[in-house]
Amino acid sequence: MSAWFSCSYMARRGVAAGRVGKKHHLTEAKQGSYQYVYGPYAAPVLTIAPGDVVVAETLDAFGGAIKSVDDRPSQKLKFPFVNPQNGPIAVEGAEKGDVLCVRIDAIAPRGPQPVGTSALIPEFGGLVGNAGTPMLNPPLPERVMKYHVTESGVRFNDKIVLPFEPFIGTLGVSPQIEAVLSLQPDYWGGNMDLPDVAPGAIAYFPVQTKGANLFLGDCHGRQGDGELCGVAVEIPSTTTIHVDLIKSWAIVWPRLENERFIMTIGSARPMEDAARIAYRELIRWLVADYGFDELEAYFLLTQAGRMRVGNMVDPKYTLGASILKDYLPSK
Repeated sequence: MSAWFSCSYMARRGVAAGRVGKKHHLTEAKQGSYQYVYGPYAAPVLTIAPGDVVVAETLDAFGGAIKSVDDRPSQKLKFPFVNPQNGPIAVEGAEKGDVLCVRIDAIAPRGPQPVGTSALIPEFGGLVGNAGTPMLNPPLPERVMKYHVTESGVRFNDKIVLPFEPFIGTLGVSPQIEAVLSLQPDYWGGNMDLPDVAPGAIAYFPVQTKGANLFLGDCHGRQGDGELCGVAVEIPSTTTIHVDLIKSWAIVWPRLENERFIMTIGSARPMEDAARIAYRELIRWLVADYGFDELEAYFLLTQAGRMRVGNMVDPKYTLGASILKDYLPSK
């Protein structure tokens, strides 16, 4: 366990106070049917207590349907049945007004090599016309890339090996009454595709329903900022998370912390609105917990704030606003 964890919000304010409880294994067999919708209507496949650990066998974003470079996504995929999610996982004692804490402990690729997949999908991506930005230009040709992915690296081609930098692409809780596609990010989290949701980080989500109903999936071996073509290095994984609950913490959008910084996350279109949401929430965090007045925090983020582009391809774009802990008073 990292030394900084004892100073985290999860350890200081969580019901379990950093303690590790029971370990649960959410295998493919135990999951059964994977979920394609975030919402309060599916029965939980697992109920855990604050402090428990879940080891989940996730599928890749295509549910394993794309097996070779000769496959064509338009023929193999059945939209909107993409981005399968493990869950929902109910957390005992969680209720609206609480915050669910998810510490990402480990993400490992699983299955036969080449285990990583990326693809060009018609009318999907950051530099093409899509359903939200229709154009007369013809779609790009479909193309699939397969990668050997191990903890030593991602073999892009015979000359380039990229670092293995895994993260959870889609992670969040159930909205209160909506049923939303797992491709959509918003205040509940969801398909944020934010590379900082990685081992060593803790994500915080505003609970909307009794039990929280946690979902996770869409793990990536790595991804550049923006997920430019719309598909990262998609991998099936064995992902280990440690879950806790903070009672009566009023946050509106997802938050994240790791050893180096705190971050607030906004999702919207256009992209500048996602940035505004993220920065506004970070200002509110600095005011509520770090002793700044609002205008002082505004000045500080003007000089020291950082902005991370998670994705620029999903129905809503996701951006994370952060500030290094070095610039903040000690908690």
